[in-house]
This record gives sequence, structure tokens and C-alpha cells, in this order.
Amino acid sequence: MVNQNKKVLYMKHYRQLIKLILAFLLGFSIAMPSVAKDDDTYDQDSILKDATEFFGTTTEGLAKLVEKAFKEQGRPNGYIKGEEASGAIGVGLRYGDGELTLKMGGGKKVYWTGPSIGFDFGGNASKVFILVYHLPSTEKIFQRYPGVDGSLYYLGGAGINYQQRGAIVLAPIRLGVGFRAGASVGYMSYTPKKTWVPF
Repeated sequence: MVNQNKKVLYMKHYRQLIKLILAFLLGFSIAMPSVAKDDDTYDQDSILKDATEFFGTTTEGLAKLVEKAFKEQGRPNGYIKGEEASGAIGVGLRYGDGELTLKMGGGKKVYWTGPSIGFDFGGNASKVFILVYHLPSTEKIFQRYPGVDGSLYYLGGAGINYQQRGAIVLAPIRLGVGFRAGASVGYMSYTPKKTWVPF
């Protein structure tokens, strides 16, 4: 009789343990998709379509750069459509403004400016389409983003580079005549208000 009671007690504890493990696993599986759902990010086709409409033209270079960004960074959860002007003779400056849009909702006007130094010459005024990765909210855009060394790619009239701060990655795509390129280091500072001070 004692052994029978022990068996019943063991079975009862065993069932409770199984229920706890299942509850934990079920809760974990429900929580996980919210971290990286496709609904919160843009697919490659819709980004290429939006970029093509924004620039008013498509090139093989633009398509390849979008493909490259998706291959290296994955699916963006936002983008900025804007315009900028820049110039450099060794030391360079860049000013821009645009509208930030996040897939999960929300938009905000943003401004950016930044210095650079290096073997960098030229100037341009152009449209820019910035892919935004891992941005948790529109307010988190407002900080300084160093350029990632060796991240400038230029293909068929379009250029892209990466800027990163922690987990947040920005990938500006510029298209057209007057593209400014060179070997330089610098950063971009994104602000909620326009400023002429690049530092």
C-alpha cells in the first residue's frame, strides 16, 4: 500500500512537471515571433519598388545594391526618403533631411549632418533613400552614427554605405550624377531639428 501511494505521488509530481515544461515552451514559442516577425519588416521587392518610385528611375546598380543590403543586413524595418547636399576637398560636409517611416507604424521628420576627412573630393545635391535596420522606435534615430570602415559600394550610378550605432544600422542609397565618393572617415548625426553645426 505504501509503494502504491508513492507511485501515485510520483505520477502526480511527474504530471505537474510536464505541465510546467509545456507551459514554459508554449510561452516561449508565443513570445519569440514578436522579436522578428516579417510583418514588422519590408521585403526586398517592396523596397526596390519604393526606391524606384522615389528616384523616378531604376538601374541595374540600384537593384544590385538593394539585393546586397538584404543579403548582408536582412530585412529593414524602416526607411528614410530625403534629399541632401554635400561637398568635400579633403574635409567634407553633408547636410540632409527626410521623412522616416517604420513598418510597425510611425513617421517622423529627421535631419542629418556630418563631417568627414580623407581623400575625398567632389560635391552633389541628390535624393537619398536610407534603409533602416533594428530601429525600435522613431525617437531612437536621433543619435550619431559612425561610418563603417570600407563600407562604400558604387555600382552602375548608385552608391550605398553603412552607418552603425549599436544594433541599429543605416544604409543610405544615393543615385545619379554628382555622386561624391572617396576614401574618408566620418559620422552622421541625426537630429529632430535642422542644424548647421556638423559636429
